[in-house]
Amino acid sequence: MPAGFEQLRVFKEALNCLPENVEKVKLRSDTAGYQHDLLKYCEKGGNNRFGRIEFAIGCNVTQAFKTAVAQVPDSEWQPIYKKEKSIKIKTGSEWAEVCFVPNELCHSKDAPVYRYLAKRQRLEEETPLPGMEEPEQLKLPFPTMDMQGNRYKVFGVVTNIGYTDMNGEDLIHWLHERCGKSEEVHAVMKEDLAGGRLPSADFGVNAAWWWIIIISLNLNAMIKNLALDPCMKSKRMKAIRFSIINIPGRVINHSRNLVMRLSNGHPAYEVFVEARRKIALLNGAWLPSG
Repeated sequence: MPAGFEQLRVFKEALNCLPENVEKVKLRSDTAGYQHDLLKYCEKGGNNRFGRIEFAIGCNVTQAFKTAVAQVPDSEWQPIYKKEKSIKIKTGSEWAEVCFVPNELCHSKDAPVYRYLAKRQRLEEETPLPGMEEPEQLKLPFPTMDMQGNRYKVFGVVTNIGYTDMNGEDLIHWLHERCGKSEEVHAVMKEDLAGGRLPSADFGVNAAWWWIIIISLNLNAMIKNLALDPCMKSKRMKAIRFSIINIPGRVINHSRNLVMRLSNGHPAYEVFVEARRKIALLNGAWLPSG
């Protein structure tokens, strides 16, 4: 299914799964979440538990949106900064508020009014490749616009967060922080744990395979966070295999004891001992009192 398939239904189910101590919810999404039923549900407070849900979602850069962006005076574009060691540095990107009402909302008197922002990044001039026709040369995998004689990469944002609650630059930074490294997690599931190599043409078999992948992902995350050295938290499965799993040794099960023999002075020995100690402490903490 595409990334935007039935987002409102999935969002409602996700809200129902949240623990009881969660009191406030905010939504961040890329353009797959730019669906007006989802936006209206959040803005109108369709959820009885959480009420109005603030959101920031990437919007489609349509021709109508480009027309609205082109009408923004050059003086209203503000630089976007990043912080490095408490020092603000210009990123080369700019943002501006955009007066834009999509066609889907123009025909309803009670339609919600959202806040739209645009982010632009100037594209450096490139020498055309020889032998290529101009239309082919100008094709890029992201929306672009020509403004004031320059070409820009353009990104749109829609939100129901007010001007006084969060300025545009902070809102764009907040949107770009969504889900941490979600794409990397997807890559780990598909490549590191073979989730992208389904074993069968049968749905049930593949579903079972995927559940094994999810269990492996969660178990791997738990071990890295609870039992291994903190430096291993960011390591991918390839590094884990080389340093811990693919270690030559012998496992002996004798007299109700499990013994693992490694070569003398192997660097993984201390890693295994410390991991076993931490796991044992966790096991003791889980035992019922008395």
